[in-house]
Amino acid sequence: MVRGELFAALAFGLALACSMNFCRAAEGDGGEPGKQRAQKLERIIKVTMDYLLYLPADYAQKDAWPLLLFLHGAGERGNDLNRVKIHGPPKLIEAGKQFPFIVVSPQCPAGQWWQPHALAALLDEIAEKYKVDADRIYVTGLSMGGFGTWALAGFAPDRFAALVPICGGGDPMTARRLAHVPVWVFHGAKDTVVPLSASEQMVEALKKVNGNVKFTVYPEAGHDSWSEAYNDPELYRWLLDQKRTPTKSVGAKP
Repeated sequence: MVRGELFAALAFGLALACSMNFCRAAEGDGGEPGKQRAQKLERIIKVTMDYLLYLPADYAQKDAWPLLLFLHGAGERGNDLNRVKIHGPPKLIEAGKQFPFIVVSPQCPAGQWWQPHALAALLDEIAEKYKVDADRIYVTGLSMGGFGTWALAGFAPDRFAALVPICGGGDPMTARRLAHVPVWVFHGAKDTVVPLSASEQMVEALKKVNGNVKFTVYPEAGHDSWSEAYNDPELYRWLLDQKRTPTKSVGAKP
């Protein structure tokens, strides 16, 4: 065999070996077919989110501030933050109202729903950058944001001092995890978009585990039960009275 043929043979053998190793790596090195093997996932998940941020006028004068996270409804999704100002606290702030909270109002991308892990990452970011009182973090939302409020609280039940879900719904199975969190639920009796029963189910589930829950039903309101709720000064006074408490042992009422 001449030198060129030898080099060609060696190159072919090396390429074949590399190809076989690559195939094994591509298969995840999962072991022998027909058997299971312990594996470990290590992956960084990137979160990108646009949001509105409001700091109180006297922000610099205190060392820590309560934080209010507001989750909008399905109609405000997209990539235009001005849409987030249509309802709720962002609307009131735009009109000149002053709040004694840091207010964070993210925007959910078009065609998507609120994702608890992404919202938790946003809270981490805000807590790192601003003077947040970790024991006074509140979350509220309307319609899709009401569902998002329940979902986020179920995902991280020990993070929040209070919840205010408006015309939303959730998984009653999470009630046991939320029994230590004060909750004020709002809904319109004539809501034809999200039925009143969606809130009723969550309220009843919390009552069964001795949860701290208030329930306001506006008898003449349809889907828009949020305007009256967010315009009520008592809501914000109630929020400011709430502080995070440790998880407590709960059980169903006899």
